[in-house]
Amino acid sequence: MRALEYIGPVPLTSALLGFAAVAALMTLIPGIDTALVLRTSITKSRQAGFATALGIQTGVLFWGAAAGLGATAVLAASETAYRIMTLAGAAYLAWMGIAMVVKTFSRHNQTYAEGNATEQQANRLVRGGAWRGWTTGLITNLLNPKVGVFYLATIPQFMAADVAPLAMGLLLAAVHVACGVIWCSILVLGGSALGSRLKSAAFVTWLDRITGGILIAFGAKLAWDVR
Repeated sequence: MRALEYIGPVPLTSALLGFAAVAALMTLIPGIDTALVLRTSITKSRQAGFATALGIQTGVLFWGAAAGLGATAVLAASETAYRIMTLAGAAYLAWMGIAMVVKTFSRHNQTYAEGNATEQQANRLVRGGAWRGWTTGLITNLLNPKVGVFYLATIPQFMAADVAPLAMGLLLAAVHVACGVIWCSILVLGGSALGSRLKSAAFVTWLDRITGGILIAFGAKLAWDVR
């Protein structure tokens, strides 16, 4: 969990371009974010998918600000703080995965997946899905200590001369958000197009069970890492 050796401030353009390359690579690596955005886009709606992506990117901005202020150093310096946050994240992922699997046995969930809800009910579900998608994306990102450690290890390497640490942290996070928005937009548009053809009760049920199992596995791995 130790940060890379700090090599001093670099020109702003070089810092942004260098971090953009790292952020793009991190964005493309499949993980929890990809699974959540795809699942929401396929089983819910395009709006809910974009809302989930927005929640994730909101969390990225928070981590960027925290790294700029040096707050993420707490995760590296305090083993107890890292353990507590990791276990909290593991518990949240496991709870979300279990809840997702349990809901597949709900008749109401299958009825909505088959499109039998009334128009008024569907509109409420879309609005609720968007809000739930944003909060799920945000909380999932904030409770992932590995995101904080990533920022702690990389942002010091891309600090530009004559730029305040907080401003630079937010600027670098904005670059990461731009990469995330492009990638998540591809996932949402592709997932929603696929979902319009495959949104049957059986497909949604098994997709939720698989995604829930992935979240449970991620949570178990996080908990195992801090044993």
